Amino acid sequence: MSNSETLIANLLYRYAELLDGGNLEGVAELFRHAEIKLQSGDERVGADELLRIFRQQVKIHPCGTPRTKHLVSNPIIEVDEASGRATARSYYTVLQSTDSLPLQPIASGRYHDAFERIDGVWRFSFRDYTLLDMAGNLSCHLRG
Repeated sequence: MSNSETLIANLLYRYAELLDGGNLEGVAELFRHAEIKLQSGDERVGADELLRIFRQQVKIHPCGTPRTKHLVSNPIIEVDEASGRATARSYYTVLQSTDSLPLQPIASGRYHDAFERIDGVWRFSFRDYTLLDMAGNLSCHLRG
């Protein structure tokens, strides 16, 4: 794995770490320079709108976290070093355990991401959040 591929994979994993830690502001900041696709169609949102939606939708439990583990796997990272651009396709599986929900997978799907390197630093430039493939019991994770 090249250095760029490692840095990009770390962004994928950092997202999971921040979200599972209940740091919604940190998650949004990862997407500060990105467009986020939330629904089918052409509508895109930015980091501030993503944070608003996360605060509205994600249940934070008394421990300060959503009580989830987002497992990001099978990343296929393609880097164009000359242009400073990259893409990644990966899978995710979300596990959750709460006082009322035994440990279980609650969702799985795919992330399609794009990245750009600015001043030597890789950052997200796009994420497609529409690729939910399987949903289980999301009642302890999401509102509504």
